[in-house]
Amino acid sequence: MALRFFYIILYFFLAFGTACSLALADNYTVGPGDNLDITVYDHKDLSVKSRVAGDGTIRFPLIGEFNVLGKTPSEISVMIERKLGDGYILNPQVAVSMSEYRSRKATILGEVDKPGLYDLVGRVFLLELISKAGGLGKDAGREIIITRNFMEEESPGQEVIRIDLRRLVEEGDLSQNILIMNGDNVFIPQVDKIYVTGEVRRPASYQYDKDLTLIQVITNAGGLTDKASARNIRIIREKNGEKKVIRRVPMDARVLPNDVVVVPESFF
Repeated sequence: MALRFFYIILYFFLAFGTACSLALADNYTVGPGDNLDITVYDHKDLSVKSRVAGDGTIRFPLIGEFNVLGKTPSEISVMIERKLGDGYILNPQVAVSMSEYRSRKATILGEVDKPGLYDLVGRVFLLELISKAGGLGKDAGREIIITRNFMEEESPGQEVIRIDLRRLVEEGDLSQNILIMNGDNVFIPQVDKIYVTGEVRRPASYQYDKDLTLIQVITNAGGLTDKASARNIRIIREKNGEKKVIRRVPMDARVLPNDVVVVPESFF
């Protein structure tokens, strides 16, 4: 994975992140523990800070207690305007904004520099969470796996979201930069590799790609040396905990993750 692309995309995301957050903040749905700033224009005595209770309600002067669970700030402002306009204030103008977000956390593990549990302050997207964790490791794979739990009593469950890391990092596709939710578990697997040894010009481990063939692996390794026996190439492959040796592998054969390609020396 080209880390340079990650940091370029991250720079542009963070550079414009504040503007994006402001534009999207009104889509945030409030829950227990959130603090709201409620302003009633021309009525300072009604402008208050209110904390959402455990049952999803807030208390407000004149109105009393009402439920705001799952509502956006703009929806709450409309609710208050209607309630105040019902016999209290003529044409009230109300603005509601977030003053403090409830405690939310997400876990990120795998190929990042500082895996662990992180606080989510405000709206945190995937790239920002990766940045908090110190960035991608050099062996980060091709996808990110996010496990999301739903705790609703009526329909508890779990969703697995797969993010294409190549599209996000190398192509700058921000549709892959999803919003991280409370309780999300983010896992970045290690990239699959192919190992090449013997009579090639650059014996080493190489990143595995889908539908990779033996000739492509040999090419990535710089090609065969003059001493190589192209007819006797073998692959050591592990399956179900046992190693199997495949001999005289043709050049158009597909290789699999963690294969060891051995190119022997020719004795003729």
